Amino acid sequence: PVFAGMNGSAIENFTCVIYNIFLMNCTWQAGRDAPADTQYFLYWRNSRDEEEMECELYIKDENCRNMGCIFQNVSIGIEKAYFLVNGSSKDSLIQFYDEYIDLYKIEILTAPLNVTAHCTRDSAGCIITWHPPLTSHVEKAKCFQYEISIQNK
Repeated sequence: PVFAGMNGSAIENFTCVIYNIFLMNCTWQAGRDAPADTQYFLYWRNSRDEEEMECELYIKDENCRNMGCIFQNVSIGIEKAYFLVNGSSKDSLIQFYDEYIDLYKIEILTAPLNVTAHCTRDSAGCIITWHPPLTSHVEKAKCFQYEISIQNK
């Protein structure tokens, strides 16, 4: 059956973020009713055309249980990425967890580049300029919105 395995053994609180343009970090917590020897394994596929890949760099907890993964060279495509975390235990079957995620929604953008401020003492005020942040998927600078917080000193 699709949901074979002990109830409460699947991972919980699965989250992923993309940062520094091409790095992705995914983390989770062990299922609350998972046996102590449960080990989890993460697989993902960026699109239907790509082959599923297992995590190459697991993040481990104090008991050497896989609790996250760091991916390098991630590219953000137009399709939702598919994530699957399954588990194994000597004591029982472990339920799997799966989710589709739009990668662009989990990207943490870098700060704008080359921020400069030129201020004058007259009524002209200040001119502040910058370049858009680096990103792997946004091609048009007009897609960004900025907020400037000016604080008097």
